[in-house]
Amino acid sequence: MKRAGTLRQVSDFSDFSRGHWLQELLCRGEEPSHVQSSPDGQHLLVLQKSRPPPLPRVLAFQRHGIGGADLERNWQPPQPALVGLLFLQNPVTPGTWVLAVVWEHGHTEVWHFVVAVGWQLLQTVELCQGARARIVSVCSQGASLVWCEERPPLDTHSDMSKCAFRFCVCTRALEVGEQGVRLGTLRIVLHNSPEYQVLASPQNVFLVPATASFATTSKFLLIWHPEKTKLTITAPSAGFVHSKVLRYSSESDFRKLLLGSVGLLSGLAPLDIHTSAVSNSEGLLLVSTKGAVNMVEPDGTQRHIFDLEGGPLAQGRPVQLKTFGSILACVLAGVLYLIDQNSGRLIEKKILSMKEVHFLESLGEEDSIQLLTQTGIYSFSFSKPEDSSRPEPCLVEMVFEEACRYYQRRSLSSSKLTVEKLKKGGVFQAPVALAAILQHSLHQKPARGLQDTYAKLLSTMSLELQSYMSLELLKTCVVCAPESEVESYCEELVEQEVSRVLRSDMDKDNLAYLNSVFASFPKAAWKATRSCLQLQQNGDGLLVARATPEVWKKVLGGPQQEEVGQNGVVPLFELICASFLRFKPKWLPSFVELTQQYVSISWAYSSKEGPEGRVPLYKRALGVLARKNKRSEADDEMELELLLCSKRPKAVLQALHLLIRLKQWQRVVEVAEKFSKLSPLLNKEIFTTLLAEFAQHRELDPYLDTLWLLCPAELTTSDILAVVLQHLPDSQEDPAPFSSEGNQLTVGLLKPLLQRVLQRPCIQDEMYSDALQSPTFPPPTPPREH
Repeated sequence: MKRAGTLRQVSDFSDFSRGHWLQELLCRGEEPSHVQSSPDGQHLLVLQKSRPPPLPRVLAFQRHGIGGADLERNWQPPQPALVGLLFLQNPVTPGTWVLAVVWEHGHTEVWHFVVAVGWQLLQTVELCQGARARIVSVCSQGASLVWCEERPPLDTHSDMSKCAFRFCVCTRALEVGEQGVRLGTLRIVLHNSPEYQVLASPQNVFLVPATASFATTSKFLLIWHPEKTKLTITAPSAGFVHSKVLRYSSESDFRKLLLGSVGLLSGLAPLDIHTSAVSNSEGLLLVSTKGAVNMVEPDGTQRHIFDLEGGPLAQGRPVQLKTFGSILACVLAGVLYLIDQNSGRLIEKKILSMKEVHFLESLGEEDSIQLLTQTGIYSFSFSKPEDSSRPEPCLVEMVFEEACRYYQRRSLSSSKLTVEKLKKGGVFQAPVALAAILQHSLHQKPARGLQDTYAKLLSTMSLELQSYMSLELLKTCVVCAPESEVESYCEELVEQEVSRVLRSDMDKDNLAYLNSVFASFPKAAWKATRSCLQLQQNGDGLLVARATPEVWKKVLGGPQQEEVGQNGVVPLFELICASFLRFKPKWLPSFVELTQQYVSISWAYSSKEGPEGRVPLYKRALGVLARKNKRSEADDEMELELLLCSKRPKAVLQALHLLIRLKQWQRVVEVAEKFSKLSPLLNKEIFTTLLAEFAQHRELDPYLDTLWLLCPAELTTSDILAVVLQHLPDSQEDPAPFSSEGNQLTVGLLKPLLQRVLQRPCIQDEMYSDALQSPTFPPPTPPREH
């Protein structure tokens, strides 16, 4: 049901000192060009710019009960004009403020009001550093002043195109302390720029072009983010264009800022701005000459809010804009429009009998609108039923809990919904429904504070909804994109989906979903895998991965083959190995080695919970290799690399036997030499295997010098001869005492090894070596006792 609004008078100026004079000024026909109230609502400032008589002036009116000296300042043209009345926060005393009266040549008067004493001039300061500088626009943000000043060129005959870029945007902190007012260091935000009107919100400053003399510069707005020291270029006709962090003063040059965007900006439509104002939601409100009201967000995006009636707006036709909570109030030609700025819905339209209307700050309810007219101050608020006063906290809690139970049913989960479960992503269903439930909490003022549970849930929801909205936007782009761009959008979509699943619980459903993604988009899934695991080669050509421990656990610790069944779904590790084999097979052994390194850190050796406690990772990778339809020589090489990268004794011996079968004797010796150092037991197995091969044929003869060096210390000549005799080829093949082919084993080939073993000191000899090497042996006879 539509809410009804009521207009009631809250002041007839009788509660102000010199209230009759204020009313007389407003009714005399000398329309004030600017009216504003102090942050505490106790003062009204009226700035008149009419020509003499009377002189242009600024007057302050305060409420009764806080009396004191009045404030009245006027100036006589051609004296520099007054360009701004600004209330600044006093950082020394929280909750207090000072008034800065800024004149065109930079001269600034700082005033403060003392109860029962009145207005006092604290100090006068100079904002500008150059004597010829002229301030054209000024605003305040917290305890700082931001202004746009003109710096005329020294040469009066300069090129007109250069003269247009003679402005700069500056900022200075204005600190009020016990010892007076102190100006901070002058900082130039932008120089060599055209003229801008500066408008400040609590966190950002909007730069609106003041003239349209140059076509290119009148097509976009600038947004300065002081905390990030960043400038954003945005065009209402195209949205966000570019942003740049200003790390150095040289980057503040206006022309350098536009250098990379000139081509894009040249094709945009010029700005159509009749009126501009800052909203309480950090956005910039723009009214076009056609009556369209738009909001420019701090990130540069724009959205349409409402269309005012009355056709095209003339340049001299005033439009008043002000936001109160979620309501946008707009006065045009004696008509008050109240608009919901979130939905763009017209709440109410009211014809006013007042000729001149000004909005004031509302200190009460955020939906209450304060209007100043010639007859007094009025408040416009929405009426409520008699029995619908603010709901009690317990009632709000009941509604919130019931809404959460509804969402609980939508989430298809029997267990209680918690923030932790929501964060894991396993039950994040119907996000729009949950956002609607939290709408009441989302719009609470920070001063009221949220319960810890709600604050935790809201912070989680913020990230999840951002991810959800970006995903939905990307899906829309895929549907609407031309065929040439579909592939790139699909790759981005797959990367987001793979990343999302890796952040959630790796259950059977998610694993089956990943299997379908890898099967439908193999190339995009491969790129997404590289991105999520942060795989790349370092300067030495070695593969490195900078994935987080959580991602590694999802890759290695998800459902295994015995858990997922035989329905074609394979574990994530096998999926990734198959992707490596298809797109980057050379990286697969290094990847398996990296996973083993992570496992050795995260799980105890042979732990049943870890992946190595079930089936070793190298065997799982070999299983993926075995499923290939066609076998090639490259697959044999890959099998060797996978066996060797595991560094397990059984795998190394298996690789050694494979190399022997392939008769790659050079590699056989290299592998033996490398892996014999891992353990004495493996050394003995490798040497025994090669000694058996040596007894059967002469292929290893060229490498005997290297082979004999691998002989374990515990092997004796009897052990060596036993191995050789056991593996000699069958004597029935050639009964002759001397072989005709010359490939028989001879004592001469075995002699160096036997000599090496015989010359090796015996273990018992080593035990008594210290005693045998004693300088006095046998020991001297002890002296006899007489």
